[in-house]
Amino acid sequence: MKLSQSFFQRDVLEVAPDLLGKKLVRKLADGTIYSYTITETEAYKGEDDLACHASKGRTPRTEVMYWEGGYIYVYLIYGMYYMLNVVTSKKENPQAVLIRGIENYNGPGKLTKALSITNEFNKQLITMNESLWIDDSVKKVKFRTDVRVGIDYAGEIWKNKPWRFILIE
Repeated sequence: MKLSQSFFQRDVLEVAPDLLGKKLVRKLADGTIYSYTITETEAYKGEDDLACHASKGRTPRTEVMYWEGGYIYVYLIYGMYYMLNVVTSKKENPQAVLIRGIENYNGPGKLTKALSITNEFNKQLITMNESLWIDDSVKKVKFRTDVRVGIDYAGEIWKNKPWRFILIE
């Protein structure tokens, strides 16, 4: 069963760990369906978080982060890797969860490449999407936290926040 939009309309620090153990599902144009357990997420929390894209304010790129939780935010880095995020919280409170890993694919660029996820999904509701969604899981999971990756530019305080959530097998 797909996660509801209300699942995503909570604080990112609640949603990010709660996504662990859920299933990221991708249906291709030919009908092939892939389903993988989410193993790692990373939280980005608003304009005050210097690692968050919204820290630079509202721009055409970050506009979707200001929408209500449940929208997909996909962007390209290094001109070659798409990053899959899901917006969380309430409207006008820019927060998002980066999906960093799924079973068999560690790394956000690797998973989007494997599942053919591009910016075509940007600004779509993940809860209503027929090609990309997240299924619920009743399985209880254990996780650990760590610092976020690749955000040295954000400064000591923000780069050392333990806002990366990793599933413990």
